[in-house]
Amino acid sequence: MAYSQILRRLREEKTNYRKRRYLLMGRRDYITVQISSENTLVQIHKPEMQGDKVLASAHSRYLLGKGWKGSRKNIPAAYLTGYLAGKKALGKGVKAAVLYSGTRKYTQRMAAALKGVIDAGLEVPADSKNNVQEIEENQKKNGYLEQL
Repeated sequence: MAYSQILRRLREEKTNYRKRRYLLMGRRDYITVQISSENTLVQIHKPEMQGDKVLASAHSRYLLGKGWKGSRKNIPAAYLTGYLAGKKALGKGVKAAVLYSGTRKYTQRMAAALKGVIDAGLEVPADSKNNVQEIEENQKKNGYLEQL
């Protein structure tokens, strides 16, 4: 019986190759949301055969320079990071994108970041019931959206 070696990124559970294949076949820009224990990173990519190109990126550390005094790992910070990434992407000419979660689960922070990207003006096919609605109202009250 011959041994069949599993691809390294599949073995380490970093890449879902079935989702990745459909993503490349679609030829659309895509959004990734990476959430760590301290920060949130939202990036808009353009898939290419040589390697994906990052069109716009926003990190929750940038919020500190804009006067954000809260935590960088909560849902409102994820929303603002997504909003900032969406504004940067619009400035670079991106009009539409899809969410690519890869092997990560769809969480409330990911939904908040996606809502921020949608509210910034990008067209993203998403179900509206998963998005957190009170986030936008709270951020408008605090005035953080105008600072971005």
